[in-house]
Amino acid sequence: MSEAATATAAADRKPRRLRGHRKGAVTCCVASSARSGVVASSGEDGCLCWFDLRTKDVLFTIEATNKPISSMCFKAGNEDLVYASAGNEILSFDVRMGSQSKPLETYNYNRDEINQIAVSSKGFLAAADDSGDVKIINTIQKCMYKRLREAHTSICSSVQFIPWRPWTAITGGLDSKLAVWDFSKGRTLFSIDYGSPKLQNGSSSSSGQCFNPAFVHSIAVSEEGILGGIHKVCAVARGDGAVDVVDLEYELAPAKSKGTSRMAGLSLSIKNTDVGDGNGNQSQGKRLHLDYMVGGHTAAVSSVAFSAFGEKGKFLVSGGNDSSVKLWDWTKGFSSETNSNGELVLDMNVKKKVNWLCTAPTDSDNLIVCDTSKVVKVYNLP
Repeated sequence: MSEAATATAAADRKPRRLRGHRKGAVTCCVASSARSGVVASSGEDGCLCWFDLRTKDVLFTIEATNKPISSMCFKAGNEDLVYASAGNEILSFDVRMGSQSKPLETYNYNRDEINQIAVSSKGFLAAADDSGDVKIINTIQKCMYKRLREAHTSICSSVQFIPWRPWTAITGGLDSKLAVWDFSKGRTLFSIDYGSPKLQNGSSSSSGQCFNPAFVHSIAVSEEGILGGIHKVCAVARGDGAVDVVDLEYELAPAKSKGTSRMAGLSLSIKNTDVGDGNGNQSQGKRLHLDYMVGGHTAAVSSVAFSAFGEKGKFLVSGGNDSSVKLWDWTKGFSSETNSNGELVLDMNVKKKVNWLCTAPTDSDNLIVCDTSKVVKVYNLP
């Protein structure tokens, strides 16, 4: 798509506005995979709001806490249960109770403010906090399972489970590190230091590029079996304006053959030559580097998500502090038939800094954006 066509497409896209939060910014959103058109959001007002995109008004609001809610997620396999983090605690609610819902469970294992939570298919709940630690909680036995520590030297901003590896989690932090864990043993399998001189020298630079540190602000992991199961990747939203796509199975291969003890504490991937140079050059195509030189963000990237619409996982959506949302066809960067670093399909100016975004498995109203306002925005993609 040409720049002119992209600009035209972006200009034609007016968001639908969902009003339910009373004040402050909307911090997080999640689209239901079990109930078509249902979206939940959390905010600095301490509320959880439920929307049905087939109607105009908010379905109901749960006054969860008097603290700002930093993150929320559904329980895997049971979207009647939702978890929300506020301060250093995690609360769970039964959605079927509507606005009358009260906390079913409360977990207080984190010592510092929680930045993100995630739930695995096995019932483990992960909470990344400002101390750099990640607490793994067994929600079935309702106890602390493991403490993941020492990989991050600063705030741990993001955590996700890897669905096709049920005992593996991935974390990112404001120390510019990405770490993959065997959380059953509390050990790192490998880590990437985006702040290392070797990786920084592999990134492009120009007068328009953001020169902030390469903090990891958000991580998205592809679902199991997408695109025929060919690619098993994660996307990394970086503070320097770049988005990286990492082939997790390729990175984990040495850990399987050499054992975790030898890989623990590794600060640089042994395949750092696979990092793109910003000009579409990839030695083996195992990492993709989407930065300003290929139409990327000019400020920190705050959120990334794989597409749940259309051919699931084919597109990657990123939002940033430059008030833009970008749609990427990242699969072209992993194709042996193209010499490409991924294609920018759409570039939208959303007027405000993006806090969070997610995608929905519907043909329309399939991109939900949380920005610095109290209103949730909904767009049609692609």
